[in-house]
Amino acid sequence: MKMNLPNKLTLIRILLIPIFTAIFFIEAIPFNHVISAGVFALAAFTDFLDGYIARKYNLVTNLGKFLDPIADKALVSTALIILITNPVAMGATVFGITVEQAVMIFSICVAVIMIRELMISAFRMIAAKRNLVLAADKIGKAKTFTTDIAIVILLVAIDLVAYNLAYSILIWVGIVIFIIATLLTVVSGVNYIVKNKEVLVDND
Repeated sequence: MKMNLPNKLTLIRILLIPIFTAIFFIEAIPFNHVISAGVFALAAFTDFLDGYIARKYNLVTNLGKFLDPIADKALVSTALIILITNPVAMGATVFGITVEQAVMIFSICVAVIMIRELMISAFRMIAAKRNLVLAADKIGKAKTFTTDIAIVILLVAIDLVAYNLAYSILIWVGIVIFIIATLLTVVSGVNYIVKNKEVLVDND
């Protein structure tokens, strides 16, 4: 099976996930979290790039339609899950709350994001079976962008914990953007379903 450039970029994104994860946990690497942020940013950029190339040069394929959403969700889900393992990324001390409270709040946001993705995936499966074409959701794109930005900022913040001012600023910015991303996740999910509610209408 011959793969075109967009599909190769998608495959690269999938292959970068274990590399990103490994670097995150290898403390022997200096500034490993900053490096992992760079790998994540590169992987996230391939998402924009493969979609742009596929649309511009009419290289959309069934393989791409299958792999692309899997790669996107796997990348973001992996990043959010491993961030939960490092309380430094949640800035409990910055916000004056306990580590347990910070982890709980962050975990709830992660759960909301992942539940939304599962629901929309199921929604798209139903639409595909009914041969319905769903319009792109601009709010969803904004959600993806803000989530990616928040993840990169929080990853970088972990390695700057010894630099109080820089760490505090990054945590504030990262968490605020992450909360915005969570809100956009809810809004985009509801908006997506409402705009395409005919998918859930039974045929007589």
